[in-house]
Amino acid sequence: MIVYPNAKINIGLNVVEKRPDGYHNLETVFYPIGLQDILDIQLIEKDVPECGWRLKVTGSVLDGSPEDNLVVRAFKLLKGMYDLPPVSIGLYKHIPTGAGLGGGSSDAAFTVKTLNERFSLGMTMQQMEDVCAQLGADCPFFIRNKPMFAAGIGNEFQPIEVNLKGRHLVLVKPDVSVSTKDAYARVKVAQPERHLTELVTQPVETWKDTVVNDFEASVFAKYPEIAAIKDRLYDLGAVYASMSGSGSSVFGIFDEPVENVDEKFSGMFCRQREL
Repeated sequence: MIVYPNAKINIGLNVVEKRPDGYHNLETVFYPIGLQDILDIQLIEKDVPECGWRLKVTGSVLDGSPEDNLVVRAFKLLKGMYDLPPVSIGLYKHIPTGAGLGGGSSDAAFTVKTLNERFSLGMTMQQMEDVCAQLGADCPFFIRNKPMFAAGIGNEFQPIEVNLKGRHLVLVKPDVSVSTKDAYARVKVAQPERHLTELVTQPVETWKDTVVNDFEASVFAKYPEIAAIKDRLYDLGAVYASMSGSGSSVFGIFDEPVENVDEKFSGMFCRQREL
């Protein structure tokens, strides 16, 4: 069974409070985009491994052991709850890692959804979200996969009406990785004057002056090449541009497609999609 886990972008990101447990409370909007990995889950009928699973990752190289991969962790969680047969998992990675796009979380969520459907487990949306919550704060978002306002540590969701259909997204990731831990250590915590849910329901053309990502100030200071991408997107006519999550990818929203976009960001990961 083949499915296509998609990425997300953050529209606005306010780090509003440091928690006693060392984490931070934030407010952001998750918006799904059409940049996808490929996930293929098949039954193993011969040469069954003792662990009950087999993983093959192609495309972008991933660090870490197969046991730590989120798709394997998702499978093992469900296997502990249901009598799952052994499976072979093929994962083609196209969504870049360390980019603030949620690719690993999406892969895990789509694994849960696919296993639920393939083996008729009968899990509800809420039950799948509960499983995903054990794998990552943003992982449950990809179960419903619709625009959501996220609060808490990024794990409390409520639907929000944000419609970018018909516009065009240009996504750029330089050959730079931003440590999430380092980004949080440098970010300035503050309560915004206006709530993000109010700002993002205004016309997109107003976002440039109102919708901010709190990580940008410290990340741009350390990695000016990321800041330069945002400036370049605005130079090309973006109505709104921002870093996604804690970086290092930057996206621009355009009214019309950008011509020869790969040439304009030569040497970087660059994709254009209609929203």
